[in-house]
Order: sequence, then C-alpha cells, then structure tokens
Amino acid sequence: MVYLQLVVGLALLIKGAELLVNGAVSIARRFQVPSIVIGLTIVALGTSLPELFVNIYASLTDNSAIAVGNVLGSNIANTLLVLGLAGAISPLAVQRGTVWAEIPLSLLGGVMLAVAVNDMFFDGAPINQLTRTDGLAFLGFFLIFSYYSYSLSQSKGNERLTPPKEARYTPLKSWIYMILGMVGLGLGGDWIVESAVHIAREIQISEDVIGLTIVAIGTSLPELATSATAAWKGNAAIAVGNVVGSNIFNIFFVLGISASIKALPFSITNNVDIAVVILSNVLLFIFMFVGKRRAIDRWEGVLMVILYAAYIGSLFIRNGSL
Repeated sequence: MVYLQLVVGLALLIKGAELLVNGAVSIARRFQVPSIVIGLTIVALGTSLPELFVNIYASLTDNSAIAVGNVLGSNIANTLLVLGLAGAISPLAVQRGTVWAEIPLSLLGGVMLAVAVNDMFFDGAPINQLTRTDGLAFLGFFLIFSYYSYSLSQSKGNERLTPPKEARYTPLKSWIYMILGMVGLGLGGDWIVESAVHIAREIQISEDVIGLTIVAIGTSLPELATSATAAWKGNAAIAVGNVVGSNIFNIFFVLGISASIKALPFSITNNVDIAVVILSNVLLFIFMFVGKRRAIDRWEGVLMVILYAAYIGSLFIRNGSL
C-alpha cells in the first residue's frame, strides 16, 4: 500500500505542477503579460515545483534527510541521468550562454552549498546545517540568477523557457486548474514524504538514500520526459540550458525556501553527494570542449548514464544494503 501511495503521490505531484503552470500561464496571457516574463517566472518555477513541495513537507515534518537528499539527488539525476539519456538518444547542442554562465553558476551553487553546510569544519560549530541565514542568502543569489535570465531573454533569437502555446482557457477553467494543481502538489508532496519514510524504515535503509534515489528521480520525471522527447524529435537545442537552470533553481530557490522555513541539518556523508553534484557539473563543462564543441555527443551521454548507475550503486553500498 505504501508503494502505491508513493506512485500516486508522484503522479499527483507531476500533474499538479502541470495544471498549476497551465492555469497560471492562461491567466497571465489574459492580462497580456509578455511571453518572456511568463517563461522566466511561471514556466521556469514549474520545473522545480515538485522538488519544492516535497521539501516544504519534509521540512515541516522534520524529515530533513529527505529534503536534502531530494535536492542533491535531483541535481545529480538531472545532470547525469536526464542529460545523459537525452544525449544518448541524440547529440545535444548547447547554447553559448549555458556554457559560460549557467553551467559555471550551477557549479558555484554546489560549491557554495558545500561551504554553507560544513559549519563544523569552517566555524567549529557543534553541528552541520543549512541555517535560515544561509537560506536567505541563497534566495538572494536566486534573484541575481532571475535577473540574469531576464537579461538573457532579451537577446535576439533566445527561445528558452517558452510558455506552452495551448495554455489559453476561460478564467473559470484557469482558476480551477490552478486550484486543482495546488491540491495535487500539496497531497503529492505529503504522500511522497510519508511513504518514503515508511519505505526507508521497512527495508532498513536511511531516509537520505530514499531521498537521493526514489524521491529525487520521481521529482525529476518532468525534466526527463521533456528532454528525452525533445531529443527523440531532434529538437533539443535548449534542453541543456533548461535542465541546468532547473539545477540552479533547486539549490538557490528550493533549498533557500526550505532552509528559510526551518534550518536543515546536514550529515557529513552528504558531502559525498555534494561532491558528486560539483563533479557532474565539472564533467558537463569539460564535455563542452571534448569532441564536438558546445554539444553532448552520444558516447558522452552513455558515459553519464553509466556514471549515474555507478553512483546509485555506491549509495546502497554506503548504506550497507548491498
């Protein structure tokens, strides 16, 4: 029953995010909000809503291990699994701004997180945690990233984060979609956290492993489906920028909001996962100059998927489950 609750929770989370975004886009269009603004706010936020709602419920219910594992695991899955599978299907072209701004900013987010949570090492504190002050600082960086995205969107020919064309409904239908979306996100986030805790206890593995694997992959399903479909149709020129942008959202916005609600304790073992987040960004940056420039080739995509599988295996070995 608990596994069914997890699956239903994930379905509610993903569908809720879709309904909320479509309803909000329709309302924004009715008020003649520019497409650029819609794309950089509603649509961009929509890709991180699953992670956000899971983290809010995890924070409020004192399941910080799931909150931390969800963000770290989602970023690792986005970079190695999502981009890896998409690149293995079809080579992914990468925009210049993504190579020189977004990937480095995503890397900076990982480095900043490593510094912020290692209070015992840097400050001699009794515990490691992401404090409310850290969370507010992360939200400040998120505002800087939002301004950068808006500035980038003004450049000619930029197509990133384009709102869905079909999102045009009556006002009543738009509000119904938004309300149903919020309900779906709320129930989905609650059920995922609750079922993840039960599963971790039932099979005797740590909650952070559940957060880093099942929950993280589940909340990354929208990015996986979108990128894989785009690659299959040979229309993936902007996939990398959107996925990397989602990673930046996860660290600066999702963790920023989560820590602002309640300080998040960090386990020393999470440093390994943060290191994987950092190294996966370094690898992605290197791939931009190996083989075809500013692109992820098929062999690079396959290698990324293999590395992700190795990482998942290492999690269970680290937990003593294998």
